[in-house]
Amino acid sequence: MKLNKLTKEEEHVIVGKGIEFPFTGEYDSNFREGTYICRRCNAPLYKSDDKFDAHCGWPAFDQEIKGAVKRIPDPDGIRIEIQCARCGAHLGHVFDGEGFTKKNTRHCVSSLSMRFIPKGQKLPEMG
Repeated sequence: MKLNKLTKEEEHVIVGKGIEFPFTGEYDSNFREGTYICRRCNAPLYKSDDKFDAHCGWPAFDQEIKGAVKRIPDPDGIRIEIQCARCGAHLGHVFDGEGFTKKNTRHCVSSLSMRFIPKGQKLPEMG
């Protein structure tokens, strides 16, 4: 599998499982139509229809594209980490039962873990 070259900041989040500061990510306030893909391997992760404003400082989605995201218990024993199912890139964490949407789930994702492809633009090939 060919992986995209990452900046130091992207690598800190995607490989090092770091976090970007809240309200600083380029996609927190993006509500255009399109698809969010993994920044490391280009796998489609989320559709814009499933994005909502959780006022948490990071992009929030209440559903992933089927089979695109895997859930893993976080080492802290409290949270659930979410990763790209294709390449294992760290995306953020998922929270259930908060009541933000009818689906009752919030995927809290770092903008640095994704790229946004506007509707009508061809998705890049996966590496």
